[in-house]
Amino acid sequence: MTLLTLGVLLWAFAHWIKRLAPDFRGAMTDKMGEASKGVITAALVLALVFMVMGYRNAEFIPIWSPPSFFGHINNLLMLLAFYVFGASAAKPAMVWLGTKIRHPMLGAVKIWAFAHLLANGDLASVILFGGMLAWAIISMILINRAEGPWTPPEQAPAKKEIVLVVVTLVLFSIVAGIHTFLGYSPFGGL
Repeated sequence: MTLLTLGVLLWAFAHWIKRLAPDFRGAMTDKMGEASKGVITAALVLALVFMVMGYRNAEFIPIWSPPSFFGHINNLLMLLAFYVFGASAAKPAMVWLGTKIRHPMLGAVKIWAFAHLLANGDLASVILFGGMLAWAIISMILINRAEGPWTPPEQAPAKKEIVLVVVTLVLFSIVAGIHTFLGYSPFGGL
């Protein structure tokens, strides 16, 4: 669990450094120039490696037993998470949802994390998905505080909405296939 916890913490602090310690980040950029971005990127990659390895190697310690239908709720929420994440991609004009929510990527992480907390009742899942949920919530607060009021972007043409729906369905299918290949069928006994 240590590696998993370190991964979640490294992920959070590597993202928050410019908001929580702007002087440190500025000094780092002054000393290293563009290489400072590489250091942050390396920290994020290392965090991902720690999280994946830590989660896969964590001992299963049950905390609660989710009902089987939570798996179906997880799947519906994951479809929504892919759609919400994709809502951030159409720029400068956004699909309809991108004109309604300020942080679609972080919103998608919140949905993803919550969905997985519903479907998994073990300690490693609580650390990983609970940690990522906390990271996304705190990140939204930090960004909102730093940037002030939000002006919604203009809405993109309807064809971008259709493309997003198709991409959402394709990516959901690919990720479900990868989960199944790895031995974690998202569809249970279906």
